[in-house]
Amino acid sequence: MARSTARKRALNTLYEADEKSQNILSLLDERLKEPGAQTPLPDYAVDIIRGVGERRNRIDKTLNRYSTGWKVGRMAVIDRNILRIAVWEILLNDEVPDKVAIDEALALSKTYSDDEAITFIHGLLSAIVLDKDACLAKFNGESGESDDSSESSESQESDSSSSN
Repeated sequence: MARSTARKRALNTLYEADEKSQNILSLLDERLKEPGAQTPLPDYAVDIIRGVGERRNRIDKTLNRYSTGWKVGRMAVIDRNILRIAVWEILLNDEVPDKVAIDEALALSKTYSDDEAITFIHGLLSAIVLDKDACLAKFNGESGESDDSSESSESQESDSSSSN
C-alpha cells in the first residue's frame, strides 16, 4: 500500500483519538485487534500512529515553539494531526525526505483543510525544516522527560479541551 494512503489512515486514527480524547496508543491497540469494517491498518500507518503516540508531547512542544499565533490546543483537530504526522516524519523518520513530508502534509491539508490552513501548515513545517538541527537538539534534549507513551488521559483531555 502506498505511503500516501497509509498517512490518510494514520490521520483518521489520530483524528479519532483526538476527538474522543482517547490515548492514541490505546486506540491503535483497539484498531489492531479489531479493524472493524475497514481493512487492517498498513504497517506504515501503524508506524506513524505509534511514533506520534509515543512522542506526542514532544511533537506538540516543537509545534508550539515554531508556531506563531496558534498553539496546538487552538489549532483545528485535523490540522494539528497533519502537523504531528509531518513533524514525526521530519524529525524521527530518516526514510522520508523533509520535502516529501511537507508535500504530503500539504496534500492532506488540501483535501481536509482550507486555504489558510494550507499556508499555515506550509510555513510552520518550513520553519521547522530550516531550523532542523536546533529543533532536533531541543527535541532530543527533552527526551529526559517521562516517556510520552505513558502519558495520562488527563494530559490528552487538557489538550483537547483547550481546542474546544
